[in-house]
Amino acid sequence: MFDRSSLICETSIKINEFILYCLRFALPLQAKRQDMDKQQNRNQAHLPYCIIALDLDGTLTNHDKVITPKTREVLLKAQHEGAIVVLASGRPTYGIVPLANELKLDTHGGFILAYNGGKIVDWGTQQECFAQHLPPSAIPVIYEYAKRKGHALLGYAGNEIVTEMPDDPYVKEESRINKMNIRRVDNLLMHLEPNPTKLLMTGEPTTMIVAEEELAEQLGDKMDVFRSAPFFLELVPKGIDKAQSLLRLLAKVNLTPADMIAFGDGYNDLSMLRLAGMGVAMANAAPEVRADADYVTLSNEEDGVAVAIERFLNI
Repeated sequence: MFDRSSLICETSIKINEFILYCLRFALPLQAKRQDMDKQQNRNQAHLPYCIIALDLDGTLTNHDKVITPKTREVLLKAQHEGAIVVLASGRPTYGIVPLANELKLDTHGGFILAYNGGKIVDWGTQQECFAQHLPPSAIPVIYEYAKRKGHALLGYAGNEIVTEMPDDPYVKEESRINKMNIRRVDNLLMHLEPNPTKLLMTGEPTTMIVAEEELAEQLGDKMDVFRSAPFFLELVPKGIDKAQSLLRLLAKVNLTPADMIAFGDGYNDLSMLRLAGMGVAMANAAPEVRADADYVTLSNEEDGVAVAIERFLNI
C-alpha cells in the first residue's frame, strides 16, 4: 500500500538536507564572491583595463616554467588595485593551480581558465563556473587513429597524466610543464577521467600537421582540433577556445572585452588577443601572433608581462 506520510517525511528530510547544504557551503561561497566583487568594483574605477588574461607557457612563465619576481610583484600590485587576473591555458586545472596560488588568485578573486577554455574555475571560491566535454563518440575514434599512426595520446586522471606511451619525449614535456606524474596504462580508454574535456596527441611537428588535417576532416563537425605547439595536438569540444570562454567570464563579472588586456605567444592565443581591448603579444611569439597584436612587449625572459602592465595600467 502506498504510504503517503512516509513519502512526505522523506521529501521533507531531503529539503532540509538541501537547505543545510546551502547554509553551510553554497551561501558562504556566494557571499565570499560578492565581497570580492565589491572590493574589486571599488578599486577598478581608475584602471584602464580591469581584467588581465594571461597565457602561461611562453608568456607568464619563463623557460624554466616559473614566474619571475618582477612579474609576480606587478601582478600582485595590479590585483591590489582591483584588477581581476585570469590564467588562460591549455593546461589541465591541476597544472595551473600552483601558479594561481603563487599569484594569490584565491584571496584576490581571480579565475582559472583551463583546457583552452573548456573549464572555468572561480579560484576565489574554488567553484567550477563552466565546463564542456568531448563528445563520447569521438574518443574511440581519436584513440584508434593514434594507435594506427603510432602517435602518443594522453589524458588526465586527477593529478596524473595517463598514457600508453610514458617514454614519449613530448609526453614527458607535458609532464614537466604541468608538474604532473605520468602513469602508464594498458588501455587509455579505461583510465580516462569521466567526461574528459581534453585529450592531447603528441608527435614530431611534421606528423602533427598531418594529424591535425586528417582528424579535423574526420571529426571537425563534432569537435575542434588544433596545435598549441608544433608537437602538441589539442583535441577539445566544439567551439571551445580562449575567447569564447572569456566572453562567458566577462558576462559573469559584468565587464566587456574593452575592459580586458590579454597576453599571449601562441596560435591558440590569437582569439583572445583579437577579442581584448588591448591584445599584447610577447617578443618571443610566433610572427603571425605578433602581427595580429595591438602591441608587442618584451619576451617572457625579460618580464614582458610586467612591462606592459605597468605601461597600460599606469601602476
